[in-house]
Amino acid sequence: MTLPPRISAVLDRFRSLGREDKMAALVSYARKLEPLPERLSSIADEAFAVPECQTPVRLFPEVTDGKLHFYVDINARQSPTVAAFLSILLSAVNDQPPETTLAIPDDFVRTMMHGLGLGTREVGLEALVGRLRRHAREALA
Repeated sequence: MTLPPRISAVLDRFRSLGREDKMAALVSYARKLEPLPERLSSIADEAFAVPECQTPVRLFPEVTDGKLHFYVDINARQSPTVAAFLSILLSAVNDQPPETTLAIPDDFVRTMMHGLGLGTREVGLEALVGRLRRHAREALA
């Protein structure tokens, strides 16, 4: 499967950055995470939670005209790294067909977080990618 341009661009950028520049980019992306719409904030359904992630986070998928959009419920101030990762990832897959989400490469988390010394976060980040993929498969069903 060909890597979608948005995902390829994100990976290329992060591969070229050193540790300090990567950390600065993460802080910048954390600030750009789209806020959770009010209509979703009152939903208490744990089906949207990602329990494998140490950070409390919920993912809400919506499909409109065959395109996926994910909303995230996370405290970005408490978990700026996770918020940044989601902001980066969602900037690549939101408002794209589900196939774009399914094309996220298996080494995406490792590539993004390489050299940051945040290995304990990788399990949760992998779980987030897995959840996005699951929602994409469901959207295609």
